[in-house]
Amino acid sequence: MAVIRKLIFRTAIGIFLLAALAVVTACYYPEKILCVDSGPVASADVIVVLGGGNHERPLRAAELFRQHVAPRILITGAGDDGINLQLLLQSGVPAGAIEVENKSLTTRENAEFTLQRLRAEKVQRVVLVTSWYHARRALKTFEHFAPELNFYSRPSYYAFARADWRRLKVTHKLELEFLKLPGYWLRHGVNPF
Repeated sequence: MAVIRKLIFRTAIGIFLLAALAVVTACYYPEKILCVDSGPVASADVIVVLGGGNHERPLRAAELFRQHVAPRILITGAGDDGINLQLLLQSGVPAGAIEVENKSLTTRENAEFTLQRLRAEKVQRVVLVTSWYHARRALKTFEHFAPELNFYSRPSYYAFARADWRRLKVTHKLELEFLKLPGYWLRHGVNPF
């Protein structure tokens, strides 16, 4: 009986130390956990720009479009879809290369509504563009709801420098992401790892 208690105690201490290490890492190095960048992508069928952020996302998508990563861009998300469309057009993306999905209000809905279109169009390779701090949850959400497709994350690095977090009001968004990651896991089954 004493051996079992020692084993349980050691296991509990180990779990506590791992949790403490995760919290410390999240507090001091959130970019190591939240930011996922797949690196250069040779080609994809479409670039999907998620709504939100500080309107840096469509600028990143336009940059990737000019690099010929994909022949078209799909904007997803209600609210800022009009601004994102205008930013893409101002950045030189032709109107004929842009589609808009403007019903979704959450990352899960971004995936749900966008995937309906992508499956109907028999798309296989998708580049997701979002903010660096939203990249992990966005990528894992799309992968969860469409495991048969290939997703690549190419986030915007706006406000990536630690010195900019408070000034550009990113600190609160980082905190929310650390709540939303386990929330999406519990609510939607989206494993963040």
